[in-house]
Amino acid sequence: MRPSPLVLWLAAAAALFAAACDAPRVSLVSSPRAFTEGDYGGIYGRWTRSADEFDFGHLGEVLHVTATFESWEFRWAYVVRYAHDHSFTTAERTLLLEESLADAETRHRFFVTMAVPIYREGDLTGALSDIRVLLVEPSGRQFEPAEITRINRAAADQRRYFPSIHRQRHIFRIAFPTVGDDGAPTIPREADHVLLRFASAAGTVNLRWDLEATRGGETGSEVASPAAE
Repeated sequence: MRPSPLVLWLAAAAALFAAACDAPRVSLVSSPRAFTEGDYGGIYGRWTRSADEFDFGHLGEVLHVTATFESWEFRWAYVVRYAHDHSFTTAERTLLLEESLADAETRHRFFVTMAVPIYREGDLTGALSDIRVLLVEPSGRQFEPAEITRINRAAADQRRYFPSIHRQRHIFRIAFPTVGDDGAPTIPREADHVLLRFASAAGTVNLRWDLEATRGGETGSEVASPAAE
């Protein structure tokens, strides 16, 4: 006997709910980390979120999106892995890390892959897409991207480090300022979560990162050499 549409819908909803519940709390504290190249996969998983929005009238998938928050912690693990794979010297790796962490002070960056039923309507940089991307903090303040860069063809290293890449998905790097026009942080220090929102006429997807409670003791200017893992 075939399961009813209601049973199928409930199973899909339960799977999505379980995936959301399994997401770990993450830290935005900008302090030195001690990673090896083998830690990258786990850190990638900690900072990556995925969600689907369903057209309930037809139970058809209308939007699938996966995003990796390129946080301070993620950047540290990424540089260690990238430098190991490409045989960087300690000096080269330290320089790359310093540049990446300096950028983290001014930009919240996300690596995004996205699929929609009509491929050309998924291009966030094109005229046919009605999808609006926003960074949303707990009080409800919303911020538009400072940059949306479409990646037309993923490089070999990108395909390895970001496994959500697929030939049927669009790929973007999306950046938001760390400080809003009002001079306040776009992700406040006391925030317990942050959302990356994809809003359109077809529906809305919120990707959520639950944050550890405090960032009061962070030391953003302190960058230790990654050679000391």
